[in-house]
Amino acid sequence: MRSCSAAGPYELFAGYWGVREDLENPIVGALNTRPKYVASNTLTDPKWAGTTVLSGDVAAAIGGLKAKPGGELQVHGSGNLVRWLLANQLVDEITLLVCPVVVGPGTRLFPDTGPDTALDLIESRSFPKGITLQVYRPAGRPQYATD
Repeated sequence: MRSCSAAGPYELFAGYWGVREDLENPIVGALNTRPKYVASNTLTDPKWAGTTVLSGDVAAAIGGLKAKPGGELQVHGSGNLVRWLLANQLVDEITLLVCPVVVGPGTRLFPDTGPDTALDLIESRSFPKGITLQVYRPAGRPQYATD
């Protein structure tokens, strides 16, 4: 697993997860021992160990990361980055964790404008507290029924 984020969410994560030393915690251990990439044209001096800033041609940089071995590249905490990755066809798989909580208004994960994308369901699980996990792969443009 490698983690990718935008500058704002990265700074929040770094300020909390990046200062923790309890590496036996699975989240702390994963985030603090693996590479992190931040898509930003403003962040120049990341403080969190193992962080690389991607700036300039971010699409080419992410394409290069995807071509290298090293496991999956995850996006944490940035709906804007997810929408940008989708628009630039840089998403291989989408894993959604849905929690049964209504939190009111918020930012959309998927854009309200732009091309439609069909998704193939690869995996679906539910957990005892009502949380569900779905894994999708983009499948090109959707086919709509015509009458």
